[in-house]
Amino acid sequence: MAMQELLKDEDIKKALGAFQAPDSFDHKKFFEMVGLKAMSAENVKKVFKVLDVDASGFIEEEELKFVLKGFSKDGRDLTDQETKAFLAAADKDGDGKIGIDEFEAIVHE
Repeated sequence: MAMQELLKDEDIKKALGAFQAPDSFDHKKFFEMVGLKAMSAENVKKVFKVLDVDASGFIEEEELKFVLKGFSKDGRDLTDQETKAFLAAADKDGDGKIGIDEFEAIVHE
């Protein structure tokens, strides 16, 4: 499933444009701008599955670095600092990765 089947292309472009500068990524604002925050838990979990590139059931730190590319191939890589901050905010059980329920929870925070 492609991200464009779940979210509006114009919202994705606008959100990616707002966070072009390194160390500017704010997951809460990003999720709101792309329309994820307003989506049902079921649809947020579909987005998670697109971002879980290796289909492990988790978004690991290495996948998280490329999370914006999951929304569009034009997305930039997150910096190490952004990746670690995002992981720390989402990883509620402290296992070093983001599970599907953790992802849904942080989107709807």
